[in-house]
Amino acid sequence: MRQRVGRYLLLTPLGVTSILTVVIALGLITVLSFQRTDPAALFTDFTWAAYQDNVARPLFWRVLGRSLVISALVTIVTIVLAYPVAYFISFKAGQAKHILLVIVSAPFFTSYLLRIFGWKIILGFNGVLNSALLGLGLIDQPLAFLVYNPGAVIIALSHAYLAFAILPIYVSLDRIERALLEAASDLGARPASVFLKIVLPLSAPGVISAAVLIFVPTVGDYITPTLVGGPEGVMVANLIQSAFGKANDWPAGSAMSVATILTVGIPLLILFSLGHRRARSNA
Repeated sequence: MRQRVGRYLLLTPLGVTSILTVVIALGLITVLSFQRTDPAALFTDFTWAAYQDNVARPLFWRVLGRSLVISALVTIVTIVLAYPVAYFISFKAGQAKHILLVIVSAPFFTSYLLRIFGWKIILGFNGVLNSALLGLGLIDQPLAFLVYNPGAVIIALSHAYLAFAILPIYVSLDRIERALLEAASDLGARPASVFLKIVLPLSAPGVISAAVLIFVPTVGDYITPTLVGGPEGVMVANLIQSAFGKANDWPAGSAMSVATILTVGIPLLILFSLGHRRARSNA
């Protein structure tokens, strides 16, 4: 009993912080989404106007669909790039794994905004890549399609969130008992079979965690689309930011935020519940 109480006490700071920064904030956004737009008053009478005027528009769902596609592609690209790196650090790096983990974590010590600006400099019309291609004589004029499109957003976001994929995948790989791999090899299993039948399934929790850590934040990212996305790379967070900022229409921004949270959150909750039930049934 004392141990259980002690565990709950350890979780108290996190629980209080979550309530103050997440639950109350979501509650206020939900309440504001049912308010009438009035610059002179924060809370007004109950109305569905914000949902009818903003969420019901085809533009919102078109931009939200684009955001989900971009985030899904970023998630896939990032995991495909991160898995070999995490595998190498876990199985091949030996004593150098700690140094490599520090190198992987190095981007966290730099500003996210600076990293995105870096990609803008690299992919820009007069950027590093175009200058290099011109200098090598491979092109006659700068390539305009490298930036200000969804592809540039995918490249920049994949680089920005790469560490978020490497670390959880590495943790899952590092927890795999090496005796299982040795036993499979002794029984005649080929390296490809060992990877597909043992390593990959056991590392699936890390891959799923990495996918969630990447997909959810990238849906709500508005800095990268603003800097390298252009008109074709606008995401739903840009609409929400414009509603709260330039338009000063908090009910509209709140309504779009609630719709986005429900669109992304409900499928994730269903997947988590199904995965939990499957884990319990297998146990």
